[in-house]
Amino acid sequence: MFGCLVAGRLVQTAAQQVAEDKFVFDLPDYENINHVVVFMLGTIPFPEGMGGSVYFSYPDSDGIPVWQLLGFVTNGKPSAIFKISGLKSGEGSQHPFGAMNIVRTPSVAQIGISVELLDSLAQQTPVGSAAVSSVDSFTQFTQKMLDNFYNFASSFAISQAQMTPNPSEMFIPANVVLKWYENFQRRLAQNPLFWKT
Repeated sequence: MFGCLVAGRLVQTAAQQVAEDKFVFDLPDYENINHVVVFMLGTIPFPEGMGGSVYFSYPDSDGIPVWQLLGFVTNGKPSAIFKISGLKSGEGSQHPFGAMNIVRTPSVAQIGISVELLDSLAQQTPVGSAAVSSVDSFTQFTQKMLDNFYNFASSFAISQAQMTPNPSEMFIPANVVLKWYENFQRRLAQNPLFWKT
């Protein structure tokens, strides 16, 4: 029903079913994992009105599992990427895996999926640092490049009174650069791949 993927590792599709509505994946060597992808395999959908809350569990210094809510997957949102690298020092939250007798190894973390009502999922609050930015790295790079170019060009702005005539140099009014900058930002926000057309 579910799959779990960590960069540089084989895809896991054999979740351990620990209860009728609960599944876990082991994440060995979790200290070296930054992001994890949880997805539905597409073979068995959730029952109508149901979805899966996704939890991350790691052993604290005493070996006791600390569970943190990452987010959820549903039939309408069958996959999600979660950043787990910053969670290892955080505090745990309420979770449905407390009474489970799940076999654990000290250096192994787990991803837990609990099948729950969609209404219940909507009321849950995941840990804030688990969400992966919805802005991809190309869009971030482009935005930073635009900001850098605009700031660089603006640092040379002078008034018309400060200009010294020089027939070999061309000048571009700062408002033209600002207009281009604003138009490019708007188009990038509407469609990050607009430049391909």
